[in-house]
Amino acid sequence: MKFTLQYKQYSEKAILIEWPSEINQNILGDLLLYKIQIEDNFVKDIVEVISGYNSLLIYYDGSIDNFYSKVDILKSLYSSDVKMQEIKRKRWEIPVCYSSVLATDLNAFSTYKSLTVDQVIKLHTAPEYTIYCIGFLPGFLYLGGLDEKLFLPRKKTPSLKVKKGSVAIGGNQTGIYPTDSPGGWYVIGQCPLDFFDVHIQPPCVFEPGDLVSFVSIDVDEYNDIRSEISKGRYMLKSTFV
Repeated sequence: MKFTLQYKQYSEKAILIEWPSEINQNILGDLLLYKIQIEDNFVKDIVEVISGYNSLLIYYDGSIDNFYSKVDILKSLYSSDVKMQEIKRKRWEIPVCYSSVLATDLNAFSTYKSLTVDQVIKLHTAPEYTIYCIGFLPGFLYLGGLDEKLFLPRKKTPSLKVKKGSVAIGGNQTGIYPTDSPGGWYVIGQCPLDFFDVHIQPPCVFEPGDLVSFVSIDVDEYNDIRSEISKGRYMLKSTFV
């Protein structure tokens, strides 16, 4: 499925390509395939291609002398019938502790939504989420697929410090804070994993298009996993799909 795309000059060395502004699996698939095409065909000319929810940002090695010429080449590539290999995706099982001892906003969130804590946990762990993009903070996963029963506008007054590993909901999205950070989302759980580490390659093992399932654990299991991670013995579960 092809979409009507918008091409804009982002800087003297960058072009922004935009899809319709919505969270959509078809858009994500189209966007990721186009990203591979661009990287494969312009490997010598491009420094990096960064994907967002509905966009690709292309950084070129040198200044763009003729924007319209570059866009014509990109459009021709997008409209071509080049057969693409299927994107290799992984399904990840991510442990989350939903204890109110660690989940600072869980009780308030359940009250706002007129749900029990158990109902919140059941609704949050039921879907298989899709990673649409990674950003805001290095290793912050933007996940699509949240049950609409859990939609809640962001806090009017953001928290000054949200703890690393906090699993939170803001609007129609859920995500995990990879580092301590200010934030306006409601923290309903805590994940023991590290989502970004500059000392390993790649620093973030997750990719846009990957799938995520949350698995509920108790406080003791959370502490055990943190201990295993500190000793370098914990293996995150994943399978190719």
